[in-house]
Amino acid sequence: MEKKQFTWVDYYMELADKLLVFKQDRPTLIQKLINVYASINMPFPKLEEGELLDIDPFTVFGLFNKGITDTNKMKIVMALAEEFAIEADVPHDFDGVPILNNLNATFYAFTGDPRRREQDIDNLWRIFEAELALSENDGEKERLAFTKAFDGIAGQFGIGWKITMGLYWARPFCFISMDSRNRWYLGDRACAGEVVAAVFPKEKDSPIWDGLQYLEVCDVVASQIKINDYPFNSFPAVSYAAFIESDRVNKEKKAKEKAAAKKAEDGALGDAGVESIQYWLFTPGSAANMWDEFFSKGIMGIGWSELGDFSTYQTKDEMRLKLIELTGGVTSQKNAAHAAWQFAHELKPGDVVFVKQGRTKILGRGIVAGDYEYNAAAGQYPNIRRVTWLNRGEWSISQSFATKTLTDITDYTDLVQKINLLFQDDQEEGAEEEIIVDLPAYSKEDFLSEVFMSEDRYENLVGILRTKKNVILQGAPGVGKTFAAKRLAYSMMGLKDPHRVMMVQFHQSYSYEDFIEGYRPSEDGFELCKGAFYSFCKRAADDDDNDYFFIIDEINRGNLSKIFGELFMLIENDKRGPKNKLQLLYSRELFYVPSNVYLIGMMNTADRSLAMLDYALRRRFAFFNLGPGFSADGFSEYRKSLANPKFDELIACVTRLNQDIAEDETLGEGFAFGHSYFCGLDKNTATDSKLAAIVEYELIPMLKEYWFDDQAKVRDWSEMLRRAIR
Repeated sequence: MEKKQFTWVDYYMELADKLLVFKQDRPTLIQKLINVYASINMPFPKLEEGELLDIDPFTVFGLFNKGITDTNKMKIVMALAEEFAIEADVPHDFDGVPILNNLNATFYAFTGDPRRREQDIDNLWRIFEAELALSENDGEKERLAFTKAFDGIAGQFGIGWKITMGLYWARPFCFISMDSRNRWYLGDRACAGEVVAAVFPKEKDSPIWDGLQYLEVCDVVASQIKINDYPFNSFPAVSYAAFIESDRVNKEKKAKEKAAAKKAEDGALGDAGVESIQYWLFTPGSAANMWDEFFSKGIMGIGWSELGDFSTYQTKDEMRLKLIELTGGVTSQKNAAHAAWQFAHELKPGDVVFVKQGRTKILGRGIVAGDYEYNAAAGQYPNIRRVTWLNRGEWSISQSFATKTLTDITDYTDLVQKINLLFQDDQEEGAEEEIIVDLPAYSKEDFLSEVFMSEDRYENLVGILRTKKNVILQGAPGVGKTFAAKRLAYSMMGLKDPHRVMMVQFHQSYSYEDFIEGYRPSEDGFELCKGAFYSFCKRAADDDDNDYFFIIDEINRGNLSKIFGELFMLIENDKRGPKNKLQLLYSRELFYVPSNVYLIGMMNTADRSLAMLDYALRRRFAFFNLGPGFSADGFSEYRKSLANPKFDELIACVTRLNQDIAEDETLGEGFAFGHSYFCGLDKNTATDSKLAAIVEYELIPMLKEYWFDDQAKVRDWSEMLRRAIR
């Protein structure tokens, strides 16, 4: 790869030069960064517990080298170029650039943290200056200064291998990044060659080396790059190759796991194929006796070693029968087989693991970082997964756990929230870069191919939601409101990220206590619990670089004044953000709705029990009508793909029926049959019996409801629908 292919390197190096000027004038640097964010109308990130009084150059780079969208990255780098008068071209790619964990995006602990030392930020400036000097003149004096500075910061809280990422950002042709992807790649002889692999740490959890060792690694890789037949000609080329290869391997593994799964789009929320984070309770050995060892090695292990390699079993039941055979059939072995199967096949990188002891004690938290591994020589626990352990300690919780070795608690949201609260004040360490779940991209084109809406109407809908922040999708049953709502969120995010989307359904009993906060029974009487919208807003506020979407199904069925309470005002577009805080009813906490939260409501126009929306809420939402999409280009393509004349005739008949419904004074367009009744079929499933079932068990019962006082009309249209598919 030619250097010129990496459009970011010249910009990064010039930015480093510009930052060095502020080594002795950090207040001015901080003010310039504030100016940058103000110029692009983005909230300034949280870089300190209180007022930001000091900052290091690597953290400045970290502002745009973390898990944010490329769009926001570009906004920041363009604004930095303007503020710091950078002459280099603004990059249009970030190939080969390692990124920070969003939860650990500073190179220092916050003020007040006992792990923060007075000289920490000064030390970071010292090594920054030393690396720039060494890049200009590779002499003995400069090397000595660099290694001394490197060793001076290696023991600081939260540094670890992360410092090499910062060095690489500033001088990408002189200092190699030893982030986890690069260490994995360059430690592999097949990828990097014998010479390079020999000098790289073999353990994922290997502690950071000293400055001399680090420079030796840089020298070895640099020497190989100079060899004509070596596949890489620069450190950025190496880093980019590591990213490509690790991405390929991860995708290959996931594709293998999902080879038998067919892409399904008929689920109400359309989440098929979207990888989401799961939460697990895990006991490390009998009475947690393996916790110390697992923590030190950066692994989690599970027993039942007599089963051998878990991946050799084709089904869970095969595991269970083998365990029965091995134990003499004393018990059913159902729980043991279930845990073993989940450990090998369902636990995945990116999942969160809570370590427990007994029924009420939490010992730690970590993120799964590797696929299932089997090591026959490992003794009692040969079945392992790599884990990035984030927290270690001892916490008690007022809720009893199951005694199982491994338990999926993802669906127990209250329990997950309660456990996570134990760690809210703990600074996460040990994760040098964010572990990213591989989420599929999702574009406007994807939306139009699935939702069956014209491009103009889609653009109008997006524009309305961007401007108003709140929209209600209204239409007849079967027009795909629920499906469209989530797909709309995905298209505006640019990817299928279910963690930035939450859906609730309103009903007559839904209350402020469910939505915002309220007291609920507990073992000790009553406790104040946070509701769905409160928790969602807090999550969005902590990730203000990204958009979040809160979806409310059947929004008209709840007592809206009661549910929203004092939030009537806060959901308005111009009332968003921390400057518009209001005191909550129970906790008296000052609360605001973040500007990156969008509300999407849904309501059926054919609902005979439709309640009038509260006027105060109605004027805060825009209303967008969704009708049958039979004429949309996407539906036409879908119909053509079926190549089924009976299906075509049925759609033509339903179109005529909808016209009759629209002209009926007692019904109208809001009662028309939507296209979703007919979606989710293919050439194999669009059978005569399937079409007949749609007619007999979905359409005709609705006609009987619509025209309950005109049975002749029901009979006529029922017969026409049946004839269409004969």
